Amino acid sequence: MQISAKADYAVRALVELAADSARPLTCEAIASAQDIPFRFLKSVFRDLRSAGLVRSQRGCEGGYWIARDAHLITVGEVMTAVDGEFFTVRGERPEGLGYPAAASALPDLWRAAEAAARAVLDGTSIGALAERGTEPASGEGGDSAHEISAVVPA
Repeated sequence: MQISAKADYAVRALVELAADSARPLTCEAIASAQDIPFRFLKSVFRDLRSAGLVRSQRGCEGGYWIARDAHLITVGEVMTAVDGEFFTVRGERPEGLGYPAAASALPDLWRAAEAAARAVLDGTSIGALAERGTEPASGEGGDSAHEISAVVPA
């Protein structure tokens, strides 16, 4: 599975908005804070706005806000909003695949991989990531599985 730059930037932008939801943030401020190319981020925001994940306001007091509660927006939803299909094999959905003979079990593997990725990404909210990012850093050598479970709601 490859996570596109567009999906990475979209998630990072929404986490930045969730971490500072008291006021609208400009595209320039988000691009600077997250080290994202400004022109690319503008196109990402078009997709996020079309998907109803952000809203915008023009003018000197303008910028972007998250359109819904950040705890109700999942990483999987954001990825689908900017990239379309969540998981494909050579451009096809795993449900539509069939392989002959010895490779006939392979579509089951692709479906299981998609289900596992969906479980993590659809089980992780933008709000949880924003909260996790604002917590004080813990000691070195942390358990990455523990860190993920701290983000993924039970």
